[in-house]
Amino acid sequence: MNYTDILIYMRNEVTLMGVIVLLFVYDLAAGARGRSRFSAVTCSLLALHIAANIIPLPTSGELFGGMFTYAPLHSVMKSILAAGALIVCLQADTWLRRDDTEHKRGEFYILTLSTLLGMYFMIGAGNFLLFFIGLELASIPMACLVAFDKYKRYSAEAGAKYILTALFSSGLMLYGISFLYGTTGTLYFDDMPARIDGSPLQILAMVFFFSGLGFKLSLVPFHLWTADTYQGAPTSVTAYLSVVSKGAAAFTLMAILVKVFGPMTTQWQTMLEIVIVLSITVANLFALRQKDLKRFLAFSSISQAGYIMLAVIGDSPIGMTSLVFYVVVYLAANLAAFGVISAVEQRSGGKVSMDDYNGFYRTNPRLAVVMMLALFSLAGIPPFAGFFSKFFIFSAAFRGGFHVVVFIALLNTVISLYYYLLVVKAMFITPSDDPIPALRCDAASKIALTLCTAGIIALGLTSCIFEGINALATGIW
Repeated sequence: MNYTDILIYMRNEVTLMGVIVLLFVYDLAAGARGRSRFSAVTCSLLALHIAANIIPLPTSGELFGGMFTYAPLHSVMKSILAAGALIVCLQADTWLRRDDTEHKRGEFYILTLSTLLGMYFMIGAGNFLLFFIGLELASIPMACLVAFDKYKRYSAEAGAKYILTALFSSGLMLYGISFLYGTTGTLYFDDMPARIDGSPLQILAMVFFFSGLGFKLSLVPFHLWTADTYQGAPTSVTAYLSVVSKGAAAFTLMAILVKVFGPMTTQWQTMLEIVIVLSITVANLFALRQKDLKRFLAFSSISQAGYIMLAVIGDSPIGMTSLVFYVVVYLAANLAAFGVISAVEQRSGGKVSMDDYNGFYRTNPRLAVVMMLALFSLAGIPPFAGFFSKFFIFSAAFRGGFHVVVFIALLNTVISLYYYLLVVKAMFITPSDDPIPALRCDAASKIALTLCTAGIIALGLTSCIFEGINALATGIW
């Protein structure tokens, strides 16, 4: 290994660290006038970072004796997460220009990109030590972001709930990893499968490890923090937490289950069957009761996490491909929905109730259409991208022989379609004597919503890229 290998195989991490350092220096050196352009500088640097890494290297490799690994699909996933972070930064611009948050712009962007760097390390980890460092780097700054509006009661409460739950889940996961180390004598992913025999202690270790990532994914029964945290956190942070953080955790979970716990496939597939059914069903039933749109999308995200696990349970290259494609589609649809909610919240005095959106189409037809497209995609209505992403994960699970789980998931799509259509009904059909007045979005919000809408439509029309991702997944399986 030499410095050239580091620059080649860790180019995502190196360039992102460079962006973070540049923003830190800019925050220190720029005056008040310079800080007013902080959003433009951050988004430009992040766009350059994505452009520099969007084409994956054709070969795999490893560094530091196998502690860090690189595969082409890793680079694809990291670029997807960076694109999500870029859209969130665009959406946050209006909120960060308020008098009470303007002085904290630098902190917001640096914390956000620090969590992204932690997710990069999680994805590239070939050793449980590096994986845990990445997990904590992604979790601790996230708690600061959740409590960013610290003088608002709900934000402080959300931050406290998030950090306490993250602390307990990380401790539980570390306890499980210690069991693995004690029974195998190594922390390297590639060395563990030959030493795993499915003993009760190793099964317990697997359950503890899964519990830690189940928290990051908001899977039932590790979901109780989700609704309160999503409601209390700033809307842009909620969007980031619901998509980017979840995507990194799902990809990492599948990679570790396959690489490390391959000899225990039967055990973890049984565990996943139970968690998938519970996550999708419980979340859908609770979503029916919600009137606050942020809580509504919180339970929607729990349900979506259950669908993502259908790709994991398939234990195949097409399952990995389905997971990546699902994350891309979910990123576009969910960020579009949160983008509309954020735009309305910032310009209407904080309106986030479903009843507030009655008659929304009359006054804001463009935003209403964007929200409708996002909800249709989340529900899986053709020809939008969400239909194809659900089709691919159902196909992956069905090929794996999990017919009953797929059938239950299909039944749940009917429930999810109903509650997504409740929002559409409020915007387009339910009348209101006092609808939300016509809103004028700033340029950053328009760019973010345009990118998300284009993604929803284009990914549905060009779902053939699924085959391209599948080729990369097959190459590293």
